[in-house]
Amino acid sequence: MLKIIKKEWFLLGMVVAIALAAILPVPGHSGGILHLEKVTAVGIGIIFFLHGIGLSPAAIRAGLGNWRLHLLTQSTTFVLYPLLWLCFAWLFNLLLPAALALGFCYLLVLPSTISSSVAMTSVAHGNVPGAIFNASLSNVIGIFITPLLVGWFMGVAGGSLDLTHTIISIAKMLLLPMLAGQLLRPKLLGWVQQHKSFTGKVDKLVILLIIYNAFCDSVMQGIWHDFSVPMLATTIVLCVLILLLVVFLLQRLTKGLGFPVEDEIAALFCGTKKTLAAGVPMAKVIFGADPRLGMLLLPIMLYHPLQIFYCAILANRYAKRPQLAAA
Repeated sequence: MLKIIKKEWFLLGMVVAIALAAILPVPGHSGGILHLEKVTAVGIGIIFFLHGIGLSPAAIRAGLGNWRLHLLTQSTTFVLYPLLWLCFAWLFNLLLPAALALGFCYLLVLPSTISSSVAMTSVAHGNVPGAIFNASLSNVIGIFITPLLVGWFMGVAGGSLDLTHTIISIAKMLLLPMLAGQLLRPKLLGWVQQHKSFTGKVDKLVILLIIYNAFCDSVMQGIWHDFSVPMLATTIVLCVLILLLVVFLLQRLTKGLGFPVEDEIAALFCGTKKTLAAGVPMAKVIFGADPRLGMLLLPIMLYHPLQIFYCAILANRYAKRPQLAAA
């Protein structure tokens, strides 16, 4: 039991954060005694500063030349996924409350993960430099593309978003610390790696605080009064269907385009992922203290463990492919 808790502490932490918000929402809400809206703002800067230190320019350069892989992967992340919203927004709005449907809109326009995409590609013996390049590029592009797409889709739905202010805020909170980390990488990389047992958990700890803060705000505003177990089940089923559909389409596209299996693996694991690590802080910047933030984050919180679980199965299958065994 202790081994499971130690291994899955982050997923358990999300459950505890939500439960704690339901029981004790007053201390954690924005403006509350803990002032989590200020604490998490500092934490977000630290997360992306550490991301900047972790980005390897040499590994990114090594994956730079494979333009077909880059085009397909980024198109999947920022074209195919948003097209799913354009095609099925009516269905999300039919099945779910408006805030939860908007959460799926937000999920579908997020960039890819970095660490898990690269890790899965490595386990599956795929194109690791290509994965590093695409996962890193996706996160940089997402700083600008994600708020643009959110603003566009909210505009279609009759909402509004100050895009200029949002992009500037995201750039200051996310991009500047990332650039600072990249500049200081030669001096700090050794220290960060030496203390990886702590620095590797900073982003997860900050995310747990953001989730607690967001759900406290939602509880204080009564957003969850009409939420039910069938609604949760519907949300999970929709997350599973989205993941399976994109995996199916990417596998067919890579095979149809004649990609070598190493590039197919990189495209699959970078193209299907959606980042929780960057998605939660970006949501905090885009939506601010909106009391619906907890419900807006629910789809990515559910999609995250589902994508990790299913992609781990796929990585194991690729690792055991006959070509590799024969070698």
